[in-house]
Amino acid sequence: MPYTTQVGVIGTAIHAPIKQANQSLEEIIYAVTQQALADAGLSIEELDGIVVAANDQIDGRAISVMAASGSVGGVDHDILSTPSASEHAFVLGALRVASGLYRNQLIVSWSPTEAGSIPDVQRLANDPYYHRALPLDELSAGALQASALESVFPASRDLALEIVTKNRRHGARAYSSATRLKRQAKDIAASRVTHWPLREAMVAPPVTGAVALVLAAPEWIRDKRPASVAWLRGMGWATEASFLGDRNLASAPALVAARTRAYEEAQIADPLTAVSVAEVSDSTPHQELMAYEALGFCQRDECGALLKAGDFAAGGILPVNPSGGALWINPVFCTGLIRITEAANQVRGRAERHQVSEARTALAHAASGFAMQYQTVVVLGNEPGRVG
Repeated sequence: MPYTTQVGVIGTAIHAPIKQANQSLEEIIYAVTQQALADAGLSIEELDGIVVAANDQIDGRAISVMAASGSVGGVDHDILSTPSASEHAFVLGALRVASGLYRNQLIVSWSPTEAGSIPDVQRLANDPYYHRALPLDELSAGALQASALESVFPASRDLALEIVTKNRRHGARAYSSATRLKRQAKDIAASRVTHWPLREAMVAPPVTGAVALVLAAPEWIRDKRPASVAWLRGMGWATEASFLGDRNLASAPALVAARTRAYEEAQIADPLTAVSVAEVSDSTPHQELMAYEALGFCQRDECGALLKAGDFAAGGILPVNPSGGALWINPVFCTGLIRITEAANQVRGRAERHQVSEARTALAHAASGFAMQYQTVVVLGNEPGRVG
């Protein structure tokens, strides 16, 4: 849809993985918030509003936003919380600025690991009537999805290994001190099967992480003159049914719907020529593979040739996940907002060691829920998009 007001990303911060055991969750949230505000050149007092995304079960507390409100500057501020997914906080914040009612918004999300077993949390949160008895967490749902894809596209098993090695290679360059995951295809393929057909080394273990960014309207940007801006060019989101038995897990119709809306707003006909870099959800490598087709990068039977040719690697036609994605650093709940923040950093020229040369347009895809139930696509550019 056309927006009343253009939206720009003017400040970002990613803290992941966080290894300091002596930091409380409140201190983690405060630190990432302060860095994003400093990057934007804002003080807490100048904020018009705050949107946070948090999960009570992962945090290990009821109504997590209440305990975190002080850390993000929510006292005496307009603050809104969403528990569904971190990327939904970006959507809410962007719509607030786009409405013309807010000059700026702070967006923050986090995902700790110390509260307990994340798979247990996900099983607890699962549908109590059909799924809970399985038991089913997000990795199990991702394995069912991978199995469904392999049944209709057998080549996906080998291509999944290609994707893992690509993203691990990218991650080792982008965040060299972050993790020590296996990077060679032979080592990954030799690791034990944990959730068929997924092997232990094909996914990254959960880590603690936090992410924040600042959105602003054009008049605010003109007055404050931030060092760099990533403009929101298009945005789309869609949801599939929660009951896995009602879905074809080898396809991603909600992602197609979200992509269609985002591309229409951004006036993108061919992403391979219009997009400089993409950050794509990859909780499993099969999910990134499915995203290639659903995002219009290629047809399913073309993915193998493009992957093997290096077209989706750093230096290729369309680098995908130059940050390494969630296959390198996996702070479970906030990986979606991290994908958007990484895309914004590319357009702002702030991606440091994994900066893509002349990145004018960046695409971010965030998927969350069981087997990518929620899908969000965001297009960011170095020039404003349409309004009115």
